[in-house]
Amino acid sequence: MLQDKDRIFTNLYGLHSPDLAAAKMRGNWDGTKFLLEKGRDWIIDEMKKSGLRGRGGAGFPTGMKWSFMPKQSDGRPSYLVVNADESEPGTCKDREIMRHDPHLLIEGCLIASFAMNANAAYIYIRGEYIAERYALQRAIDEAYEARLIGQDNIHGFPFDLYLHHGAGAYICGEETALLESLEGKKGMPRLKPPFPANMGLYGCPTTVNNVESIAVAGTILRRGASWFSSIGRPNNVGTKLFCVSGHVEKPCNVEEAMGLTFRELIDTHCGGIRGGWDNLLAVIPGGSSVPCVPAHEIMDAYMDFDTLRNLKSGLGTAAVIVMDKSTDIVRAITRISYFYKHESCGQCTPCREGTGWMWRVLTRMSEGRAQKREIDMLLEVSTQIEGHTICALGDAAAWPVQGLIRHFRHEIEKRIDDYAANPHSEPAMLAAE
Repeated sequence: MLQDKDRIFTNLYGLHSPDLAAAKMRGNWDGTKFLLEKGRDWIIDEMKKSGLRGRGGAGFPTGMKWSFMPKQSDGRPSYLVVNADESEPGTCKDREIMRHDPHLLIEGCLIASFAMNANAAYIYIRGEYIAERYALQRAIDEAYEARLIGQDNIHGFPFDLYLHHGAGAYICGEETALLESLEGKKGMPRLKPPFPANMGLYGCPTTVNNVESIAVAGTILRRGASWFSSIGRPNNVGTKLFCVSGHVEKPCNVEEAMGLTFRELIDTHCGGIRGGWDNLLAVIPGGSSVPCVPAHEIMDAYMDFDTLRNLKSGLGTAAVIVMDKSTDIVRAITRISYFYKHESCGQCTPCREGTGWMWRVLTRMSEGRAQKREIDMLLEVSTQIEGHTICALGDAAAWPVQGLIRHFRHEIEKRIDDYAANPHSEPAMLAAE
């Protein structure tokens, strides 16, 4: 369990003012110039030692990602792009950082940009986040006014920070689609390679990081890599923001140590499962794109990247969606399937055609109007989509379906049997409305 003294986001709930004076009292911008004077190599080395893994879902080591940027410029500028397009259903952590602790993010942008020799950074914010944009822009203006950032700032490193508002497209959360959108084009993922570190924004070396990954950088460097890496479990270290929603007594956002168990997380911060632990059906542990995990597997599992990957799911953004036994699990996954059909950019055939096909089949299955042999066909089609698209949206659409069939095939079969026994009754789906 995380102790209060180890918390990085000390204003997560907005109990104090988000402005610059209050942020400085909480320790933001403390000795930033001193950190920069230690040099680029020291900062990147310290981030590597800290063991911080990207908080946007993939869990790639942040320090290593920074080190991919070219050491010497070939004449092109370098850029940092912060992915604040928090569109994964169930995820609601970055918005709290931007609303209540924006100076952590701005300071992190300066430090990360310095480490990668980038004199400009862009924050790409989700289209629906209006209040967050105002809060963040206000904080950026404060930082410019206090000469903490800008061309002639007190840190001696010319640095500009721009806030770019998206238009509410889920696909723009994918890093290369985000870059396309930033350039004023349609948000469609690019083929990789070339990777953004070689050719990203405007054809220049670019690193794309999640809001949380950047916001923790300043605190890690101030307190030391060994402090951060002492929290959590091996290879899954540090603090992490968890967004718990669904059938718990008190849904919440909370900063906790990586690798506490699911039971600890729910009992300590959420007041337990609605109706008690016996009422738990399944959990989606990392936002809607990861497969669900049934109750008996997740109850005492560690909430970290490796444990959940071994359960054939993932930590993702740590958006924990809890479902009790009142949940119609087949309908729930059908609804998620509709979301991916709706948000597919249509560039790759397996995703464009497959997401709609899976949703249509699942809709029939949720009503019982299907054949049992179609379950295996659905599973087969999901594997034909997974891994066969330019970006990971195809995988994100396939995994929830695979999780449903892996753990709740009996639910689909029961529904088909019930419908076959009484085909003239109202479909189960409509009866439940």
